[in-house]
Amino acid sequence: MTGELTVSSVRSFGDLRAFVELPYRLHAGTPWVPPLRLERYVFLSRRANAFFKHGRAQYLLARRAGRVVGRISVQVDDAFNAHHDARWGMFGFLELVDEPDVLPALLGAAEAWARGQGCDRLVGPMDFTMNDESGVLVEGHALRPLIRQPWHPLYYQRRCEEAGLAKAVDLLSWRLDVSDRDRVRPALWRFAERARTQHGVTIRPMDRRRLRQELEAFADIYNAAWASNWGYVPYGKTDLDAYALELQLVYSPGWFMVAEIDGEPIAMAITVMDVNQVLARMNGRLLPLGWWRFLRRHRTVDQVRVGFLGVKPEYAMTGAAAALYERHYELATRTRLKGGEAGWVLEDNRGMNRGLEMMGGTPVKRFRVYERRW
Repeated sequence: MTGELTVSSVRSFGDLRAFVELPYRLHAGTPWVPPLRLERYVFLSRRANAFFKHGRAQYLLARRAGRVVGRISVQVDDAFNAHHDARWGMFGFLELVDEPDVLPALLGAAEAWARGQGCDRLVGPMDFTMNDESGVLVEGHALRPLIRQPWHPLYYQRRCEEAGLAKAVDLLSWRLDVSDRDRVRPALWRFAERARTQHGVTIRPMDRRRLRQELEAFADIYNAAWASNWGYVPYGKTDLDAYALELQLVYSPGWFMVAEIDGEPIAMAITVMDVNQVLARMNGRLLPLGWWRFLRRHRTVDQVRVGFLGVKPEYAMTGAAAALYERHYELATRTRLKGGEAGWVLEDNRGMNRGLEMMGGTPVKRFRVYERRW
């Protein structure tokens, strides 16, 4: 560790390339799965990412002797702050070498920017919101991340806490084998049967051709079911437009499902194929053969990530969640998708965690979100 450490904002395409490339250099040979580089550039684009319709951000690089040794984003989500009557700044895209002065320097620059935006704290990491990759991995380092899960070396937690960041909340990811019905508590099947016979709950798959329209109902359910959750961010029109395009790439027939009573959507689950199983073989590139592997993903992927499962609060006692869980097991008997993970789930979300326990799930990963107040 020799040479002066400097932190500067991303001002050129060369800076942006260095920002994107850092994790590919730091995490080679680890369980980390390289995302497509092209996707990362699009995601960071202020023109292409829907976040910038209601937020703003600064990208920062730490360098020593001309070599990039860390990166961070700092952002303000006006939609989040308006909904919560808050003045939070968030940070994300956290990557750094294992040197003690790197993270304090990055956080210092991020805090200065956030203070200039009128914020009263920094919360993160999140890329850009809690609906994206969030938290520092503190348990489960030996496991490969599923789609849209972060992965970090062990020292990230230590460096965060040495830098004075305090725990805000932990997020859990649960391992599920949805082909093994014997692990499920019998009460789940009783709740699912009651949902059908006593409350008239029916389950149907989302229509891929009408996916953007289906997401209107999803947003209605999400904005009701998650409104009281820590870190909740409401979905707006531009967010749904972007989300519909993303979901087309990870769509698998039947696994996007809606629970209804008399044709009214009351609950929903969006379970995506884990395309990280394909990306792990592509090394972040579409060429020369990456595109072929991605097109053949349905023949490769055998696990899923339950990303969203929620019920409108007024229908919480109908057993709709149990009926959605039951449908996952039914699908596993007739598709190659047999297991995976559910999450993230807030550590204090007793209802969701209890439901995953009933399904025979086991918490296998823990992600920590930190904060610094002033």
